[in-house]
Amino acid sequence: MSEIVFEVGVAPEGGYRACAVGHSIFTEADTLAELREMAREAVLTHPTDAVRVDAIRLDLGTGERFSA
Repeated sequence: MSEIVFEVGVAPEGGYRACAVGHSIFTEADTLAELREMAREAVLTHPTDAVRVDAIRLDLGTGERFSA
């Protein structure tokens, strides 16, 4: 299984920002629900060297994982 992990932090201007570990994928959103969707969209539209991504994990200390 191929997984992309995003480190999530609070954005200084409010909301959340996420940066994929080992990839040049970044996104921001106002809520965690929006951040999940933005992360999924960012992964699906970003070239990942033809690697199929099966899961996306937002690392907020909860271990949440969801399908790509």
